[in-house]
Amino acid sequence: MRSTTALSALFAVGAGAAFAGDDPWELLGEIAIEEVATETTYEVRKSFPSALQGGLEEFRITGYAVPLTPGENVTGLLLVSDMGLCPFCGSGEHGGSLEVTLDEPMIGLEEGARISLVGNLEMVDDPMTWQTAVLRNARPVDG
Repeated sequence: MRSTTALSALFAVGAGAAFAGDDPWELLGEIAIEEVATETTYEVRKSFPSALQGGLEEFRITGYAVPLTPGENVTGLLLVSDMGLCPFCGSGEHGGSLEVTLDEPMIGLEEGARISLVGNLEMVDDPMTWQTAVLRNARPVDG
């Protein structure tokens, strides 16, 4: 059995407009994950701060874009808190990341571009994944 605070497994959460003055990525550290594995079972137990229970509408977050598919019309991406701390390199010492589905495609979005988004934050309580949240119907806003 292993317990950890999720500074994001591969997918995590940030905070938004509802938390004016707070760092969206700092709120990420408040999501606790406990991985429970036995010889016959596997489960990921998640504990969300009360501020994130039920998700948030008009959730605002800024980070670095990593498109999920190649091409000019980007409809899905990972938003990464810090491009200098690789969340894809297998190390637990990395920044947060959040899966994002866009309301409308972003044309020509380059990997690593710093962007600000607002959308509907939904918690992921699936016990088979470390993913904790998804930002849906996101749209770019001025940073």
